Amino acid sequence: MPVSPAELTLLIVGAVLAGFVQGLSGFGFSMVAMSIWVWGLSPPLAAVMGVFGSLTGQLVAAFSVRRSLSPAALAPFVAGGLLGIPLGVWLLPRLDVHAFKLVLGALLVVACPAMLLSARLPAVRLPGPRSTRLADGVAGAAGGVMGGLGGFTGVVPTLWCTLRGFDKDGQRTVIQNFNLATLTVTMAAYVASGAVTRPMWPLLPLVAAAVVLPAWLGTRSYRGLSQTGFRRVVLWLLTAAGAAMLVSALSGLLRR
Repeated sequence: MPVSPAELTLLIVGAVLAGFVQGLSGFGFSMVAMSIWVWGLSPPLAAVMGVFGSLTGQLVAAFSVRRSLSPAALAPFVAGGLLGIPLGVWLLPRLDVHAFKLVLGALLVVACPAMLLSARLPAVRLPGPRSTRLADGVAGAAGGVMGGLGGFTGVVPTLWCTLRGFDKDGQRTVIQNFNLATLTVTMAAYVASGAVTRPMWPLLPLVAAAVVLPAWLGTRSYRGLSQTGFRRVVLWLLTAAGAAMLVSALSGLLRR
């Protein structure tokens, strides 16, 4: 069914705002977009557009914010993410997504402000390289599952990188490349599974056009952030992600 003019406006406004946030932080497209789209778009349409918009923003960032890549640091995240994506895609039509968002959103809303208040919070240190790689892989797998559920690939890996004390550029490199890899696979899985229906195809270039310039402007703003400023932005965005998930979950539960 074609979208109405009101739905199209909502789609574009959400894509513009989310594109800027993603360009600034390296993640967060779906959480911002969903907090707007939940008021008028169907969940299947919002999920597909969230993944596609996120992927478009990551491609813009890949050409705008280039950082030296450490394959050893990135590999566990990507490996876990690729394992988690099929589970998320499989769960999408089966899982009570509203309950899932309710639990995760509540966790983010409580944990991230607490981290903001703890300015000198010590970084998480694990016993050895093997334990660290395993934990990174688990965070990546969680991101993959959430990506399959609607493009939220970066939330858990970003929180984990923050807990580990990654510096600004190191965290940006891992999250940007992790998101690029997992979102590409997620979008391909959506197409292969039939989640991208015929009425959705004409909307994809509109979302891409709405994202490109705001995402580029966001990458320009990122360059002016200090390490402390970047950490604050990330934690506030994660808090906003939790709030957006709570709004989406409660809205869905109230409609039942």
